[in-house]
Amino acid sequence: MVPRLTIRSIATTLVSVPMARPLGTSAQSIREAPLLLIDLETDQGITGLAYLFCYLPLGAQLIAHVFEEVIGLIKGDAVDPVAVGMKLARRFRLIGVSGVISQALAALDVACWDALTVAAQVPLVEFLGGIPRAIPAYNSNGLGLMPPTSVADEAESLLEGGFRAVKMRLGHPAMSDDFAAARAVRKRLGPGIDVMVDYNQALTVQEALKRGRGLDPEGFAWIEEPIEHDDYAGCARIARELLTSIQIGENFAGPHALSAALAANAADIVMVDLCRIGGVTGWRHAASLAATAGIKLSSHLFPEVSAHLLCVSPTSHWLEYVDWASPVLTEPLVVVNGTVTPPNRPGTGLSWNREAVARYRVG
Repeated sequence: MVPRLTIRSIATTLVSVPMARPLGTSAQSIREAPLLLIDLETDQGITGLAYLFCYLPLGAQLIAHVFEEVIGLIKGDAVDPVAVGMKLARRFRLIGVSGVISQALAALDVACWDALTVAAQVPLVEFLGGIPRAIPAYNSNGLGLMPPTSVADEAESLLEGGFRAVKMRLGHPAMSDDFAAARAVRKRLGPGIDVMVDYNQALTVQEALKRGRGLDPEGFAWIEEPIEHDDYAGCARIARELLTSIQIGENFAGPHALSAALAANAADIVMVDLCRIGGVTGWRHAASLAATAGIKLSSHLFPEVSAHLLCVSPTSHWLEYVDWASPVLTEPLVVVNGTVTPPNRPGTGLSWNREAVARYRVG
């Protein structure tokens, strides 16, 4: 039986962690990971943890301000993820539960679930009724826009640790450069390795069709977000006309966005981002929608928690593996033969390396 927990305080810490492999996308190049660490402290001495990847330090600062407002609204409340989420959604309804507010509430949801499962002394996956198992993972560290020889070398290096799948970013100004880079990676890695292609919304519908037809013969696992993420009609057309699977979803702002995309047949497969879909609570709803539609569901970032949730998702597909938070974790995720199994520790398994946190702390 889980003891009743009540919320005492929320502490946030901004760290900027150097990335072992810079991420160069069609939108921008990222060399450091701005992470906002969240500690949800309870009156019973149990602390629930979560973190956000904020893309920009400014994003982390804005979200931290949201938490300053939030704690005044929920201090003394029971640690009940659904009830807390509903209360705060009502509070912020007039300005809209989106952007930094939605990400703050999602991270709070994760921290609530972590606190409950730490108190119960079981891993999150078991608390949710699942059984820990090995989830296939693709290495998504680095592999940004670069010349064909360089991108092939880096793609090969990403197989270290037993990975059998990697993601590469495309979206060069010249279509021929996309094709050259894609073919170099495909040739170097061979047919036994899955390669995912991500355009980060760089193309128009017409350009996506042209480039997609050129990539179709290469046998990629999917083409991700070729156009603006919420152009569901355009995505649906691309999915109909290309042979390669179209993947969207990392920008779904809550399960309702997934529902709209499914209704529009906007993709062949979907992925959700833990802190955009609504935390653990939002993910569970999204997983149910994907299962009803019979569509495969993958994760976006946050592999430490996503591994637990994929184990309880009926149409579980791929885990996106990044190591951006590893430098500030006491026990980072372990990859075995290209798979990740949720750790057999209470809660999500997150635990801050306080010495590293102090080293990378901002402000």
